[in-house]
Amino acid sequence: QVPVVESGGGLVQAGGSLRLSCAASGRTFSLLGMGWFRQAPGKEREFVARVPWNGVASYADSVKGRFTISRDNAKNTVYLQMNTLKPEDTAVYYCNVYPPREDYWGQGTQVTVSS
Repeated sequence: QVPVVESGGGLVQAGGSLRLSCAASGRTFSLLGMGWFRQAPGKEREFVARVPWNGVASYADSVKGRFTISRDNAKNTVYLQMNTLKPEDTAVYYCNVYPPREDYWGQGTQVTVSS
C-alpha cells in the first residue's frame, strides 16, 4: 500500500480559485506520471489532468485553460491549480499515478463550487 493524501479542497464561489495538493510517499512517484481525477455525485470518476515525470501536461477539454497541473519531485507532491471555477467542477478530486492503479486511490478532497 502506498499512501497518497489529497488536500486543499473546500467551498468556493464560482469564478474563484483553489490549489489542490497530493502528497505521495515513495520515490516511485518521482519516476512515474501523475494524474488528477474527479468524481461528481451520480457520475463515474473521470480524468482531469496528467503530467509525466519530465514531460508536458495534458488536460481534459472541460478544464483546459483553467486548470494547471504541476509537480515537485523533491517533495513527491503534485498540485492542481484551479482557476475560474464553475459549479460543474464540484466533485471529489483524487490523485494517482498515470495510468491510475486501482490500489493507489486515496480518500480524495472535496471541491464545492457555488453559483
